[in-house]
Amino acid sequence: MSIIKKVRAVDVLYAGLDKEIASFQEETSLHCKAGCGKCCTHAEVDASPLEFLPWAYHLFLNGLASKTLDDLTLKSSAICHIYQPLSLVDKDNGKGKCSDYVYRGLICRLFGYGANRNKFGEMRLATCKIIKEEQAANFEEAQIALSKGLYVPVFTDYYMKLSQIDFHLGNQIVPINTALKLAIEEVLQYYAYRPFPRGFKNCA
Repeated sequence: MSIIKKVRAVDVLYAGLDKEIASFQEETSLHCKAGCGKCCTHAEVDASPLEFLPWAYHLFLNGLASKTLDDLTLKSSAICHIYQPLSLVDKDNGKGKCSDYVYRGLICRLFGYGANRNKFGEMRLATCKIIKEEQAANFEEAQIALSKGLYVPVFTDYYMKLSQIDFHLGNQIVPINTALKLAIEEVLQYYAYRPFPRGFKNCA
């Protein structure tokens, strides 16, 4: 499968997920705190290269892939490279932004509005401490609704769907900045001996 077909397949997967998350939010009234981004500051976030392939392809088409790869190679922090705090003060307060929100990965989309199954097969919402504490009533009601059959996207189900697009890239779970690097390298290697996409003569 070509890179562009993989990118489109991931985009289609995300479009369906975004609709499911919007429906879940409407049913439960759960929502991220405006301007938060605290979950993006964790250094232990893992992801697969495939979920960031649309982001890497976007960088490639805009001539930013090589530079971003260099930046990632030099980066010492384990915090997601795409996360850009507004300032040092805002970073301490957990406020910030995703610099490429449209191209955020699967882990970024699912966290807060996705669930895992426990050893009894019961759905447990995977969300942050802020939502659990500041939206406690809505969170508890959401958990009750899940036990009664309310649909919620499931992490393992979506990662399985992702791996069906590309088994190797979809199953390679690594620290998020490594995933970003691998996604860019995949795009650059693909076009190393192939013509650039039509209309993009000087990308990379």
